[in-house]
Amino acid sequence: MALHFWNFSSISFLGILSLLATFHQITPITIVNATPPISSIRPVFREAPAFRNGETCGGAIGDKTIPKQRVIHVAMTLDSNYLRGTMAAVFSILQHSTCPENVEFHFLTIKHEPEVISIINSTIPYLNFKVYCFDETRIQGLISKSIRQALDQPLNYARIYLADILPSTVKRVIYLDSDLVMVDDIAKLWEVDLEGKVVAAPEYCRANFTIYFNKAFWADEELTKTFEGRKPCYFNTGVMVMDVEKWRQGNYTEKVKDWMVIQKIKRIYHLGSLPPFLLVLAGNIKAIDHRWNQHGLGGDNIEGKCRSLHPGPISLLHWSGKGKPWLRLDSRKPCSVDHLWAPYDLYRSRRQFFEE
Repeated sequence: MALHFWNFSSISFLGILSLLATFHQITPITIVNATPPISSIRPVFREAPAFRNGETCGGAIGDKTIPKQRVIHVAMTLDSNYLRGTMAAVFSILQHSTCPENVEFHFLTIKHEPEVISIINSTIPYLNFKVYCFDETRIQGLISKSIRQALDQPLNYARIYLADILPSTVKRVIYLDSDLVMVDDIAKLWEVDLEGKVVAAPEYCRANFTIYFNKAFWADEELTKTFEGRKPCYFNTGVMVMDVEKWRQGNYTEKVKDWMVIQKIKRIYHLGSLPPFLLVLAGNIKAIDHRWNQHGLGGDNIEGKCRSLHPGPISLLHWSGKGKPWLRLDSRKPCSVDHLWAPYDLYRSRRQFFEE
């Protein structure tokens, strides 16, 4: 609703009465919504530079000269609320890739948003990508309330259905969250040997695994039997290399969903889509170098306090947790690690847009 105002600061009280008496003769000044929609100030992202393949890459997807086995498939969710993070993540992947034109992105979204697709096309015109609509009715009845509302969104569970959504020609995929940046060549992650496992990810065996499930779970001998014969360790599902064919063959989607059904009945965890993945796969994944997921930079799930980098080499920075770098930078209360994300931010503020 538009607001109407007049400047009364230099008008006497009698003048105000006179002004009100002649209200119908006055044309008000209209203030429009201070936060215009994306479409009214588009483009809100600056165009990224074009990154091209090196001589050793063997062509590109666009000219159809690259062998299928050399295409790197990357899956991410696409949400207008996290678009700024997604664009930074994609930009970082392309910038550090030896063969950026060999990377194909598969975006999962809840609804078709032409505005979002238009922004992607105008920001990275050369990007190879496909968009898939995830039917949220497939998961809504299975979602249990967790400790943070963002974890309860249906799109957060879309990764469970990757094998059902992606075309059969995709045999392997790298799944990535939208709150991260790649600072190394993604081909190195793509070429990881899964050694027959369905998922590869950094594994953290020093973490207290018991905290991911409540007392009701650990007190139930039948439920805890699921970990018999394996040594379960925590892994973060925001960075995973998945053998899509093995996922399909092993019916892993149904296995994860089975635990979500138990959760609805018994309430055995509080952390969204992570625990059912751990119940099915913890202790049975291909562990890869920690450099591929420097996670937790968004702090915890309650307060999102600042955290420092873990020691060691880094190939991927991940702001998992409540705090997101773009929000903290905009609030002018960034954590030190947020400045590592800023160079990949393609967003133009309203002030920058109008100055240009």
